[in-house]
Amino acid sequence: MTPTARHKKKPSIALLCTGALASLLCAAQAHAFSLDDVTARARALMEKPYVAPVSNLPPVFSSMQFADYQKMQPRTDRFEWRDQPTPFRLNFYHQGMQFNAPVRINEINGDAVQEIKYDPDRFDFGNLSFDKGATSTLGYAGFRVMYPINQPGKDDEIMSFLGASYFRVIGKGQVYGLSSRGLAIDTAPPGGEEFPNFREFWVQRPSGTDKQLVIYALLDSPRATGAYQFILQPGGKDAVVDVQANVFVRGDIKSLGVAPLTSMFLYGPNQQSELKRSFRPAIHDSNGLAIHTGANEWLWRPLNNPKNLAISTFSVDNPKGFGLLQRGREFSRFEDLRDRYDLRPSAWIEPQGNWGKGKVTLMEIPTPDETNDNIVAYWTPDAPTQRGQMLQFAYRMHWTTDEPALHGQDNAWVRQTFHTDGEQLQANLIRALDGSSAFLIDFEGPVLAKLPPGAPLSALVSVGDNAELLENSVQRNPAIKGARVQLRVKVKNPALPVEMRAALMQGDKALSETWSYQLPPNPPPAVAPAATPPLATPANTPAAPSTTAPAAPPAR
Repeated sequence: MTPTARHKKKPSIALLCTGALASLLCAAQAHAFSLDDVTARARALMEKPYVAPVSNLPPVFSSMQFADYQKMQPRTDRFEWRDQPTPFRLNFYHQGMQFNAPVRINEINGDAVQEIKYDPDRFDFGNLSFDKGATSTLGYAGFRVMYPINQPGKDDEIMSFLGASYFRVIGKGQVYGLSSRGLAIDTAPPGGEEFPNFREFWVQRPSGTDKQLVIYALLDSPRATGAYQFILQPGGKDAVVDVQANVFVRGDIKSLGVAPLTSMFLYGPNQQSELKRSFRPAIHDSNGLAIHTGANEWLWRPLNNPKNLAISTFSVDNPKGFGLLQRGREFSRFEDLRDRYDLRPSAWIEPQGNWGKGKVTLMEIPTPDETNDNIVAYWTPDAPTQRGQMLQFAYRMHWTTDEPALHGQDNAWVRQTFHTDGEQLQANLIRALDGSSAFLIDFEGPVLAKLPPGAPLSALVSVGDNAELLENSVQRNPAIKGARVQLRVKVKNPALPVEMRAALMQGDKALSETWSYQLPPNPPPAVAPAATPPLATPANTPAAPSTTAPAAPPAR
């Protein structure tokens, strides 16, 4: 080859793109960024040793209290896409507190991908006092998606990514409540839980006519990496998020939690408050776990705030749906004008395709107040999760306040559960406690509303070996066009749980979902050791296993 030929300038791609064959070549070389690109990064990351995120926070930010962290607010005149013909906007969370490692956020614009660089001028720091030079090496901790769902032209926050792999979504007229996560690893003891992080995001700039937003995320943890695609549809009343997850396993995992949800239950009618003189009848983001099995059975498990860690599992092959729901939205159920638990959404997971054999796990963790998320639910495959595997899951998330629309209309569902001390009506019409526990379960739904007034109903009930069933009665409840099941049970050993199930029947036909409830253990209080003798025998009271605290979900 001559020197002239060797140094001849190569034609650009633009010059090559002439003719049909050349156009196909160019299309292959200049493709738009997609989930495949994130998947390739996750696969490559899996083959490398895990590197934990490193804090880059100066003391003024790392030692912040939550009240000061809240002072760092995004400036509305610096929202991303504020000058674009789209109703979507982005703004960002500043680093601080436990959000101590920066998260890279990129924008996809056509075929171009560019990092959205950190800029402290995007934030109003309020009255915080610090050396402005302290922000020179910082970054973003996460981001929010804004969209006018409640009033035209007014930006509403509808989605938030902050902390580990946590995210939250709301629809029209809703306020933030429960959270979701990208993945849960070994959440249930023994052993400490592992919290994967979304370490990088790519957000596709929407056009002026787009009604959805596409977000990609790269997940990383000691035993898993993952590529995620989120397609957010704000819609009208509710929000829908379609999720595609490609997970690569770095190390063996005992319990892999798919589509995990995290919520809070402090107390409600099924577990009354131990708080003194509280005006609020109930405090919870969710009050039950709903499951639609692959066999087309519906289950409803009211939530508890137990005295000790409680873990329940439900075998569910190829689930059709599961979620943590907030059933019953009358304001009178909560009476809370500040926190508006009546407006907090339910999250329903609708799997796409067959997920195979597995189970839904519910964890209930003791909490003394509503600032702690103490409820976790997720699906776990039965097959071992082993190093080197690639797992794929797709599901649709419904963030909704229309819970009846999620349920099959061909059977009834539980409206509410009351748990109280059992009593009997005496001959003098005075009610006397009899040492039992009573449960009143209200069922409602079109199938009951259409029943003739005199149609006979019964309840199929099981209470397990640790209780005796004293009463099983059903009466119509005209106030809700439904029916009420009343149970009384005598617990044999209070230190052990009682598992109960009940379903409404008409003859041998089930008319309702299955109410599944666990009466938590209520062991006697521990007795303080006596001064003498010196070697007193301690009370045999089970202790709650410790749990590892996550990088916190978005603050309440």
